[in-house]
Amino acid sequence: MEDFKIVDLYWNRSENAIIQTKLKYEKMLCGISYSLLGSSEDAEECVNDTYLSAWNRMPTDRPIYLGAYLSKIIRALSISKFRSQHRQKRGGFENLCDELDDCIPDNCSIEEQYQNGRLTELINRFLEDLPEEKRVIFIRRYFCSDSVEQISSRMQISVSKVKVSLHRMREELREILEKEAML
Repeated sequence: MEDFKIVDLYWNRSENAIIQTKLKYEKMLCGISYSLLGSSEDAEECVNDTYLSAWNRMPTDRPIYLGAYLSKIIRALSISKFRSQHRQKRGGFENLCDELDDCIPDNCSIEEQYQNGRLTELINRFLEDLPEEKRVIFIRRYFCSDSVEQISSRMQISVSKVKVSLHRMREELREILEKEAML
């Protein structure tokens, strides 16, 4: 079923909306959540919470890409769950934040940049300008939280190529943020 029809089902409060969403997006949603949490049970719980959230908060400007809308929800729920489970531990998501932390210039208020939408705009433009392979590597690492090994296997490239690509992209992003966002 096409996304706009599923969104219409949500707006009509039809329980079929959840069924159709499960059929089309459950595997993708489980994958995103599992890559962040490492637990099938926790991932399943986040998937169910995603359906509930979509049911309760389907925006009035009806999403064109339902998959992207649901991905954003499940990612936020999974990160929140991860943080609550690992308050005192370091690893996983926290290590990804540390990797990206090097991209943020010292003179920058990241919260302020994020709140006014400028950071999102710059990162989106950065991603649009990347060749497809690099864009996929960046998104798989920092949005889907795939390990370097998972990316290497999925894309059939060497681990060292993934590491070098990520390092160079972080450097490029840092230069863009220093030049444009933080002046």
